[in-house]
Amino acid sequence: MLATHLSRAVFKLCHGNQLVYNTCWEDPRLDRVALGLGPGDRLLVITSAGCNALDYALDEPERIDTVDVNPRQNALLDLKLAAIRRLDYERFFEVFGRGKSTDWSSIYTDSLRVELPEASRRFWDKHGRFFLGEGRRPSFYFRGSAGMFASGINWYINRYAKIRDDIERLLASETVEEQREVYHSRVKPAFWGPYIKWLLRRDAALSLLGVPRAQRQQLERYYPGGIAKFVEDSLDTVFSELPLKDNYFWRVYLTGEYTQDCCPEYLKRENFQRLQGTPAAPGLASRVHTQTTTILEHLKGADTNYSHFVLLDHMDWMAEHMRDMLALQWQEIVDRADDGARILWRSAAVICEFVDPIAVRVDGKSHRLGELLEYNRELADELHAVDRVHTYGGFSIATLRRDGVPLDSTAANLAGSSLGYAAGGRANRICLTENGAHGGAQPATHAVPPDALSHSR
Repeated sequence: MLATHLSRAVFKLCHGNQLVYNTCWEDPRLDRVALGLGPGDRLLVITSAGCNALDYALDEPERIDTVDVNPRQNALLDLKLAAIRRLDYERFFEVFGRGKSTDWSSIYTDSLRVELPEASRRFWDKHGRFFLGEGRRPSFYFRGSAGMFASGINWYINRYAKIRDDIERLLASETVEEQREVYHSRVKPAFWGPYIKWLLRRDAALSLLGVPRAQRQQLERYYPGGIAKFVEDSLDTVFSELPLKDNYFWRVYLTGEYTQDCCPEYLKRENFQRLQGTPAAPGLASRVHTQTTTILEHLKGADTNYSHFVLLDHMDWMAEHMRDMLALQWQEIVDRADDGARILWRSAAVICEFVDPIAVRVDGKSHRLGELLEYNRELADELHAVDRVHTYGGFSIATLRRDGVPLDSTAANLAGSSLGYAAGGRANRICLTENGAHGGAQPATHAVPPDALSHSR
């Protein structure tokens, strides 16, 4: 009990007083395939660092509302939106691509400050130094609590493991085979020591990454070997099985900056121009709007329905500490969702057991969510396998069916629910391995076509 209270206190300290995420840690390339966004669609997404909201905007939905209870996360997206409106591409990439600018003070004072909402202006008036490129953390991507963790890992790489040259070779690899050789012969033996394993079992360290105790406990409960083994397996997959050439997630935390060939879509020149637009035609970024509140409160006051929802992994924490509020949130989602709305979420847990049993009302009748959500587990499996981040245990893709899911889908849901999960990805692999005789979702049998993961729409 004491450990739980201490963990909550540390997590609240990290999340309640500072910017947590300086970049999104979910792969939007998967999301855009799963969402199938297009003209006329209306999306609700948790803000995080705002990168993915800008990425989704490239598919030209009618509106994207981003919601976050941490005003600092919205301040970051507000800063990006202001920079898209006011900067040229070169200065924009210097700030958000390299994470620092030699001319930050004049850029902020002359161009960006006047564009910001009052709350965001107050934050950047105080914390604009994040972009100065000074001190022991000379990049914006080493700032905030997640950036502090990344900075510490880089210190470990440079000073303790002493494998910086090997990391550079790894990132410069042209083939997966080359990556695998460098990783297993040089990087992993030096990096993956007892200190790292000890660190990953500490709630305080994980809180810096936005991982609450509830998520760690879910992994300890369901993943063989617990969180340390989960992270080790994730790193093995990222660095020895998936191409690193376009893996900007790990590059930015290992180097403090992106390159123009390896960066989020919103940082690419051709996409920046689409987001910015012209004086005669507002760009796609004008369709993105920030709100500092909870999903529940936003939906209560919303004057529109949504065709798509991206819920990230926040339900892990709510299921542990605010189960009643989670049920109320889902009721509002159901009330504000189009019939056929697509809903995505991730979970640290490889067995996501808390969604389907939630009771909601539709047309005065009570239903379990498992009766209304039609899961695409095959697509979830296919996408999860090529996730460039690879730090989530489960990935769920569901379509809301107000009249109930078809009988064949209901049977599949019930089979999955008998194992207690509603996600694709590692959940399927583990359950099929350990509980295969009892049914459950089947692994993907058809690979995702290469062009399904491109951005040429």
